[in-house]
Amino acid sequence: MNTLYCNADVPDDIRRRRLYDGQLFVYSANASTAALCQFAREMTEEAFAPFDPRDAQHHLPLEKFVAILTELKPRFINHPNSKRLVQEILIEAGCDPDKTYFDVPRLRTATSENYLSSGIAYAFKPHRDTWYSPPMCQLNWWLPIYPIESGNAMAFHIKYWNTPLRNSSDEFNYQDWVQTGRADAASHVGKDTRKQSEALEPVEIDPRLRLITEPDGLLIFSAAHMHSTVPNNTGRTRLSIDFRTVHADDLAASRGAPTIDSRCTGTTIGAYLRVSDLAHVPEEIAELYGDATPVAMAAN
Repeated sequence: MNTLYCNADVPDDIRRRRLYDGQLFVYSANASTAALCQFAREMTEEAFAPFDPRDAQHHLPLEKFVAILTELKPRFINHPNSKRLVQEILIEAGCDPDKTYFDVPRLRTATSENYLSSGIAYAFKPHRDTWYSPPMCQLNWWLPIYPIESGNAMAFHIKYWNTPLRNSSDEFNYQDWVQTGRADAASHVGKDTRKQSEALEPVEIDPRLRLITEPDGLLIFSAAHMHSTVPNNTGRTRLSIDFRTVHADDLAASRGAPTIDSRCTGTTIGAYLRVSDLAHVPEEIAELYGDATPVAMAAN
């Protein structure tokens, strides 16, 4: 049974255990989440000026839209303010800054009416993030930076928390993806041919859960949850931010969500930075997960 917790005042160690059991946590906007989303809005509105970023798809040729995202997304990801603001969110959320590690935040765009659904704005089919080589204790943090609605939200396919699916994760290696698939994102405009983990059998889309969080609000869920991008039919582009966390104690003890159908290789362990000082995961822990060479972040 999946449970939704709203503004739950619980310690981080209890929250993590519940998240590993498939529970979902939603929090209202606060000063730190608002600061990160405002920073993203300012950068996005500057990049798409004079158009509202949510409506720019109706005014720009596709190639121009892609060119803007190709410059904007890495700039946001790698800006020092982005890391600093994530650090503030995690501290305000009660995470231990000396044991919590995060990856850099990504700016996501989900355009309407299939204007752009490949490459740098890839529309994710039902999937688990655990098909993409993270440790099973990874938690996903997601924030919409403008109002969203049912027609452009994210969907959770909660039936599959305990139900395995045949999938192609055995063909996915994270280190290979960073060097090839992620680097080529901007070139996939009409059709995305990059090799990505996906279900190899029909997915029962319903029942599905769509959570409509307020702008600057926060959703936290396990990387093992089956979720997807809702086909956007609202006429406006959805913009959101996401980042991930792991906890050093859980990494060392191999705690996390159950592994039921993930067979990918490689590891994301080299991408995480400690909240307190931006150090990488200690070598003695990282080595438990294989090749932990730090990798540069890109837009998708």
